[in-house]
Amino acid sequence: MYGIKLNEITSSSKPNNGSFLQTPFWCEFKARHGWSYKRFEVEYTLPAAAHNDEGDLKDCNHNKAAGDLKKSFELAVLNRNFAKGMFSIAYIPFMPELPFECTPASVIDEALNNDENQMAVIGQELITPETQTIEFAALLNELAKALKTKLPKNTIAIRFDPYVGFETPEERDAFNYGMKMVAFADKLKIRKNKVDIQPPDSTLVDLTGTEEEILGKMHQKWRYNIRLSERKGVVIHKYLGNNVNLSEKIDKFYELTKETNARDGNSSHARSYYLDLIKSSAEEIAAGKDVPQISLYIAEHEGEEIASIMTLFSKDEAIYLYGASSNNKRNLMPNHLLQWTAMKDAKAYGSKVYDMYGMPPEGKDENHPMHGLYMFKANFGGKNIHYTGSWDVPVKPIYRMYIAAEKIRAFWFKKIVKKLKGR
Repeated sequence: MYGIKLNEITSSSKPNNGSFLQTPFWCEFKARHGWSYKRFEVEYTLPAAAHNDEGDLKDCNHNKAAGDLKKSFELAVLNRNFAKGMFSIAYIPFMPELPFECTPASVIDEALNNDENQMAVIGQELITPETQTIEFAALLNELAKALKTKLPKNTIAIRFDPYVGFETPEERDAFNYGMKMVAFADKLKIRKNKVDIQPPDSTLVDLTGTEEEILGKMHQKWRYNIRLSERKGVVIHKYLGNNVNLSEKIDKFYELTKETNARDGNSSHARSYYLDLIKSSAEEIAAGKDVPQISLYIAEHEGEEIASIMTLFSKDEAIYLYGASSNNKRNLMPNHLLQWTAMKDAKAYGSKVYDMYGMPPEGKDENHPMHGLYMFKANFGGKNIHYTGSWDVPVKPIYRMYIAAEKIRAFWFKKIVKKLKGR
């Protein structure tokens, strides 16, 4: 359908934008911590009957050779070995995107809510993610086929986390259901994985307005908590990878991380992981490379360091990567002030949104065990987004055994361990 061609790239000039998970910086960092990776230039063709002169979707049920539209994108594929190298999983984070640009939501809303404008829109082809399930399922399937010969021979599956988001969980679920139906009907080897790698649900705070406008979108109590933290004397310190006392501050961050894990029943990376991440960012920036900026923020009160977060800033997005806090002085609301300080810095850096990076979509329910986490992140005034989650293309029969083990592991940590911790 698409005639996908792959050209392996040995060096990339991909700029510091788009999803950080696809940047050369992140790939090289992960390669120092148990992963390997390859980069490809992906070229494919949209059939002429499927697009107009601007590249927008018209009718994807026909395939005419004349006037085909060539498209391309750069793709990072990470690979992780398991069982001492007996098998591996190829992982593609936050790619690919939908092949066709969707009709702006404002146009669709206008057509649905204004009777006078319905006739003006009715003759147009309205493009949504749901109208592209056939094309997108085929894209994933064909891309996986093209990648199979380029990956290690012990690869048992290719896992995608598509960069396709929705405003509501219901829209996301409808899209995923459509994908499953297409896969079944067309006998495609793609399946929705029940265990997602990247957080499929998050909230994005718009940083393009003024600071007053950003604050104005927050819940009133969150603005109060930020001012309270400042009045009570909480001070936020920012550290980059070239700070002379960085090792000491990473020690404190890691100490707070262990305290948080003991409280919440979570797990974390090794200390060396966090240290390498922030140092490598500073070193590459000092060398003149266009890479994301990694920062460590620590909240201090009367000489006691009580909370900390680590962030990533790029030209498109700022990410709240990791966070930790003490059991002491939580009434001073240091986490609210930490996030607000990072948002202001991200805005000054030029990031367009601040991604809280993970939240339970059902956490709005007061009876949900993660209701508190949901409210903490949602009340910063962001717009919720819901990604498709992970999709797999099995390559070898052992994949079934791996998936069974993955489900058991997820059940153990998300259900049993958290219940034992009182979550």
